[in-house]
Amino acid sequence: MFIYGKTSANAIAVMSFLAAESPRRAGSAEIAKVRGLSKALTAKLLTQLASAGLVTGQPGPGGGYTLSKSASKISLMDIAKLFEPTESPSPCPFGRNWCGKGDPCPLHDKISSMLEDNRRFMEKTRLSIFTMKPK
Repeated sequence: MFIYGKTSANAIAVMSFLAAESPRRAGSAEIAKVRGLSKALTAKLLTQLASAGLVTGQPGPGGGYTLSKSASKISLMDIAKLFEPTESPSPCPFGRNWCGKGDPCPLHDKISSMLEDNRRFMEKTRLSIFTMKPK
């Protein structure tokens, strides 16, 4: 069942930092420290995010990473789909050969609704939520 996994959560943590600090560039060591991630993992995630066109990096003094486009244009789903499958196999508790082969199981509608709510949340939630200052 897709909610999102640990790698996606870590990538969202990295991206949320960049959104909150935009337009300032930040290095991978700073992001790692603030978000409580290892430097190696943070660097790897930033490389993957850069390859996907979600961040841009600049080497050298004054360099670092920043979002490649506005935080309002990047959804949580844009990030999560880079690191894991977002299409779930059948979550039917009766086994994969039950639902869709006759009457649905007693949980089918509830599980389907929950998965759709999650998908909508991931697609509609933008990184710009992290740019808002707490009241």
